[in-house]
Amino acid sequence: MELLLPSPLAEISDERLGDVRLFLKRDDLIHPEVPGNKWRKLKYNLGAAAEQGHDTLLTFGGAYSNHIRATAAAGSIFGFRTVGVIRGEEHLPLNPVLAFATARGMRLEYVSRTAYRDKPVPPGRFYVLPEGGSNALAVRGCVELAEEITEPYDVLCCPVGTGGTLAGLALGLREGARALGFAVLKGGGFLRDEVARLQREHERENSAWSIQTEFHFGGYARRTSELDAFVEDFGARHGVRLDWVYTGKMLYGLYTMIRRGEFPPGTRIVAVITG
Repeated sequence: MELLLPSPLAEISDERLGDVRLFLKRDDLIHPEVPGNKWRKLKYNLGAAAEQGHDTLLTFGGAYSNHIRATAAAGSIFGFRTVGVIRGEEHLPLNPVLAFATARGMRLEYVSRTAYRDKPVPPGRFYVLPEGGSNALAVRGCVELAEEITEPYDVLCCPVGTGGTLAGLALGLREGARALGFAVLKGGGFLRDEVARLQREHERENSAWSIQTEFHFGGYARRTSELDAFVEDFGARHGVRLDWVYTGKMLYGLYTMIRRGEFPPGTRIVAVITG
């Protein structure tokens, strides 16, 4: 499996930024099927699964989960069978995420939204990955993401779905910097407790982080015409394809905060394009 590591870091030019400098950490370019923070989270978990003698990965997610997609791809590449426990009912034809997952050999098991809250594991022997892939081993991989950045910066940003990426980025920060996460789901305040819990599991803590909960656009995998227009315009300006579930919301929120003057002139911001 050929990986583009360290992932590229590039500054963008945009008159809307004013005196703020913005760099994109292109983790989306690491691998076409296991990009960005998905690879970072899976890296050490795949090693642990192999060391423990497992041949099947089981994980959880919604119908648009990039983690489901990436786990299916990684299983195919590294020789694991995969099972995806999907929140909600089956809808045919499958959306592109679930169609890709099944094409890579993943078996999908659908559970009701109520039952999904308990994250049910069917009978069998599995290496269980949590929803979004966020656990202590995932945090370890995301620490490495931050440590790759040699360019000076003040703020390191990422979208937040389960908290693992932000927990790791905060632990890998350069001295004097802070991490800023953008919750992609409604009612994302609980993610603050999740980030803190994941850091404790990793047996390291750093409080130089915060989560912005304003830019969820109605909830997880929800979108509006305003968000779509921003994503399309950003792609036209900079040749970077954002997704509307994660990175589009992050950058929309970041540009809004910049427009409001919430960053001092000269602030250097790195935004992770998680893929």
